[in-house]
Amino acid sequence: MVLCQGWFFVNIYRNEYGCDSVTVLISLQKRAPMTTHHQTTENTTKLQSTGPLAGLKVVEFTSVVLGPWATQTLGDLGADVIKVEAPRGDSNRNMGEFHHHDDMKALYLTSNRNKRCIVLDIKQPEGLKAALKLCEDADIVVHNQRPQAIEKLGLGYKDICKVNPSVIYCGSYGYSKDGPYGDRSAMDDAIQAASGIAMLMQEVYGEPRYLPTVVADKTTAMAVVQAILAALFHRERSGEGQEIEVPMFETMVHWMMCEHSWGQTFEPAKGHAGYDRIMEKGRKPFKTKDGYLAVLPYLDHHWTVFAELADAPELTTNPDFTDMKSRLKHGAAMNAAVADVLTRKTSEEWLELLKPTSIPHMRVNSLDDLFDDPHLAATGYFEQHSHPTEGTYKLTKGPFNFSKTPTSIRRLPPRFGEHSREILMEHGYNADEIEKLAAQKTFLTPKE
Repeated sequence: MVLCQGWFFVNIYRNEYGCDSVTVLISLQKRAPMTTHHQTTENTTKLQSTGPLAGLKVVEFTSVVLGPWATQTLGDLGADVIKVEAPRGDSNRNMGEFHHHDDMKALYLTSNRNKRCIVLDIKQPEGLKAALKLCEDADIVVHNQRPQAIEKLGLGYKDICKVNPSVIYCGSYGYSKDGPYGDRSAMDDAIQAASGIAMLMQEVYGEPRYLPTVVADKTTAMAVVQAILAALFHRERSGEGQEIEVPMFETMVHWMMCEHSWGQTFEPAKGHAGYDRIMEKGRKPFKTKDGYLAVLPYLDHHWTVFAELADAPELTTNPDFTDMKSRLKHGAAMNAAVADVLTRKTSEEWLELLKPTSIPHMRVNSLDDLFDDPHLAATGYFEQHSHPTEGTYKLTKGPFNFSKTPTSIRRLPPRFGEHSREILMEHGYNADEIEKLAAQKTFLTPKE
């Protein structure tokens, strides 16, 4: 495969300059491969990547979750990711109570592996010059700042194109720049509210609620990765880079309307928006004698088998349950009937009965249960790594398995400015120039 020289840029975060966005830059140049696990600065150049994006360079200007999680995925897939932080650092470094060092807290550790880190003061002319120099041979740039903010910093698409015309530049922020919300800042909860997620929860709980996970950040991060890969494929065929916009609001409305467009799908509308079965209050894990299970006998053959296993002939003789269409029409009654049947046995008894069948079912895990889940243990999903400063800790592997280009966790999350000097040297700065920049505090290195 011939790799074309170019850039791709994605920006998503709120930086110290008050900008909400993230920026990532990736380069498609062939580069020296990199080896597994995080190493100290002295031997990072020996790290080797076998992933499908090995040889690509990404430069990111991101913080919080959306941007870092997107670029971490690109790193997991083999890209060489350079994380550019402002002097105040990624806010996730200091978010939460669990940590060994104040600037290496849990949320930062779970979204910043497979990266190197340089801290640059882009407010200084020499800092901006260095940032642009990093982008000269990058394939991808990613940011999550609002368009006006990133342009004010001198890192807009036009600025990057001047030094790298074939760059793939991706900006991911709250709302598309083409609409009236385009200059608004955004965070996950605001997007959950705007996209209908919070109000949808009113159907179940009687009041609007946010999902207890940063679903907008993480879903948009995956959309960022998808868009970047598509742009890379286009450039592979044409040699042409481009600017990409992945707004959170539009991403989550797209995500919601897959099933919830419902009656509003048609013009004129045939009914309300919102998939009735999904919103039914009884749609929840069912209580057994000693716990909870998810049991989903929705298809007709599932329903018949479930009735036989449960010794509950009333499930098949009730006219409201004769077929799937009838059961969906009487969703509340169906859920109540299943709930009543499941209280008759223990969770383990049900699991044994259901195991030979094709009826979807599963034990209800807590978050803590996942660390001991037998399936995840068998697939080696949680990996333990020894971090040079944070000690032993657990990481999830990427959710993909490649037969020819396996992914790996090669680098553990970098300390603040851990690779500043190394990266500047790679990009043509000599020792005297680096010392001059250090004296001006144009870049920062870890505090000892």
